[in-house]
Amino acid sequence: MGKFDSHQLEKIRTMVPEMRRVNRIHFVGIGGAGMCGIAEVLINEGYEITGSDLSENAVTQRLESKGAHVFIGHAESNVDGASVVVVSTAIKQDNPELVAAKAARIPVVRRAEMLAELMRYRHGIAVAGTHGKTTTTALTTLIYQEAGLDPTFVNGGLVKSAGTNARLGCSRYLIAEADESDASFLHLQPMVSIVTNIEADHMDTYGGDFEVLKQTFVDFLHQLPFYGQAVMCVDDPVVRELIPSIGRQVITYGFSDDADVQLRDYRQDGQKGIFTIRRAGKPDLNIELNIPGRHNALNATAAVAVATEDGVEDDAILRALAGFEGTGRRFDQLGLFPVDDGHVLLVDDYGHHPSEVDVTIQAARAGWADNRLVMVFQPHRYSRTRDLYDDFANVLEQVDVLLMLDVYSAGEAPISGADGRSLCRTIRGRGKIDPIFVPDVESLPAALAAVIQSGDMVLTQGAGDIGKVARKLAELKLDKTALSEES
Repeated sequence: MGKFDSHQLEKIRTMVPEMRRVNRIHFVGIGGAGMCGIAEVLINEGYEITGSDLSENAVTQRLESKGAHVFIGHAESNVDGASVVVVSTAIKQDNPELVAAKAARIPVVRRAEMLAELMRYRHGIAVAGTHGKTTTTALTTLIYQEAGLDPTFVNGGLVKSAGTNARLGCSRYLIAEADESDASFLHLQPMVSIVTNIEADHMDTYGGDFEVLKQTFVDFLHQLPFYGQAVMCVDDPVVRELIPSIGRQVITYGFSDDADVQLRDYRQDGQKGIFTIRRAGKPDLNIELNIPGRHNALNATAAVAVATEDGVEDDAILRALAGFEGTGRRFDQLGLFPVDDGHVLLVDDYGHHPSEVDVTIQAARAGWADNRLVMVFQPHRYSRTRDLYDDFANVLEQVDVLLMLDVYSAGEAPISGADGRSLCRTIRGRGKIDPIFVPDVESLPAALAAVIQSGDMVLTQGAGDIGKVARKLAELKLDKTALSEES
């Protein structure tokens, strides 16, 4: 989407006329996945955007290229002249910019509140769930784009076909990822909400009580107007359990026989998922999806359910799914590189919960059954490693070779026995594989060079800085000599 002319911008901004009082919007932690997309949409709406982050990266560089001013480091003076300051829950209360904003009586809002303002006068489609949000948001977006509906979208990851995770459209549609990690999705008031699945994650937000988490999803769905629609995956047992509690129209989807929109006859052919979607009163759709895995077929079915209700033509749906280029760090194929007398495929994936890791392994096995699977896993957060320790061990022992990094703390203090070395010992003691503990990311290239061989798939897995490491491995083309010299 290019620049909008003044008439188009005026039309977009008058959706919330009071927002014209706002001139400069400052984002604390602008490089974060949840923040940068909102900032980019607001830049395109014509607002002056500033922000700060601890370090420069590709995201901050892109925002600057679009007109934002990004400060490296946090300082009180960064908020001077701001009309409003946007923060995420990751920003601590003693952050100097937050302190300065409060002292100057500058309004401070959470990122989800700002997203809610963008959604307020649009037809909002919010995608929630423990897993699959980013891909489902991207799939829905691409279908609506293919249908010529020009949606605004705000995603938690890169939409490859767009080269960004957010874009301003001219239509009434806004498609957004809804974040349950801090319960901030309760600020949103969409017209349609998708719930992909519900599992125990981010439990510190919910006081360690899974019942509280479930009720929060119910509350989220009750943010829909009475004429809104909840699109829910009936295959997920927790989602199925909650359906009777939802006082809104519910459309179910899944493999289950009683799903309103049913996924049938799934098979995987390498990178592609091939399946049929059955809809009441509509012809079956024979889908060719350009990403692997049953879980992604479910994500696509959610997008199809929403698009069908909105009257999107089947041809647009089929074109979008067949041409889907994927999202950043979701089974992201970084290259096929010559190693020994053959090749090694390098794949990077963001999944950091046992269920996410498991479906990624299953997709790899289904599409590349003859390849040895070498996983480099970086646990994310000590608390998650502790809470899901046995589940991680059960999933990780399925691979052929496991290189284990230590926990990416995400600001948490270490927890005894909930670290990479302990997880290695537990998996080794089970006798299926002999994991290799790699104490730091700097040592990883040499450790990988010692184990890879022709015909391998190398899968880097996790939500920490393992993604940067994966890109470095791709730059080195998995050349064993270069890898050994890098460490």
